Amino acid sequence: MKKIAIQGVAGCFHDAAARQFFDGQEVETIPCDSFPDLFEKLETDASMLGIVAIENTIAGSLLANHELLRKSNHTIIGEHSVRISHVLCALPGETIESISEVNSHPMALMQCEQYLRRHPHMRMVEKFDTAGSAEEIAREKLAGHAAVCGEFAANLYGLNILEKGIETNKRNFTRFLILADPLLAGELKPREEQLNKSSVVFTLPHSHGALSKVLTILSFYDVNLTKIQSLPVVGREWEYRFYVDLTFSSYFRYRQALQAVRPLTNEFRILGEYEERVGIN
Repeated sequence: MKKIAIQGVAGCFHDAAARQFFDGQEVETIPCDSFPDLFEKLETDASMLGIVAIENTIAGSLLANHELLRKSNHTIIGEHSVRISHVLCALPGETIESISEVNSHPMALMQCEQYLRRHPHMRMVEKFDTAGSAEEIAREKLAGHAAVCGEFAANLYGLNILEKGIETNKRNFTRFLILADPLLAGELKPREEQLNKSSVVFTLPHSHGALSKVLTILSFYDVNLTKIQSLPVVGREWEYRFYVDLTFSSYFRYRQALQAVRPLTNEFRILGEYEERVGIN
């Protein structure tokens, strides 16, 4: 049985992503109210894994999660991308015409705004969570209320799906990272020959061409930079911390590249080495 800390309640997208990643294995998800709570939970139980959203194709990078990951002791052992598709669900017997109030997280309501605007009799009311809205409707037997959430949550709480795929943008994906304590990471991450992606973080001296030199070395060793995210270093004017995702076909060449890059950087750390997931659910 794998215990996995998630942000949100049972049935949320973190919950669904964790079960998809560990498909066929026994999984127990541990709900957490916030991402800081999730990382605190991981620090208190070395046997627990975590799953954390790190970027979304519409909202962009979750900057706070980059920093939480850097400050933690945990290692990335995998990634999983999920298409975010919303349903409108309510108690059995309800119809679209009988719904007067729609509950969900404000981001989910925004992502489904075009659909909801076509039904002006439905008042949009913001709630803390998508799956939590479905759970509340089921628990309180709220007639005339509907939730915008994932299909997994609607089914989990026994609600009737009134309409599927109500999100405006059908190309909405979230990438999740799977985290483990370093003592467990060696057992759980893919074998060396399967590794083809890593996430690293570093700072650079405030000098001309510092970042360009790093990128040139990575290119020389055939290491591809798929994402770069910079954040200011608090308390150090005009210095930035760079979060970088790298892909590679040769683990040996990738390691050579890191050895060449390290002397040019400060505070260099590998956040995790894992297998890139090409398929998206």
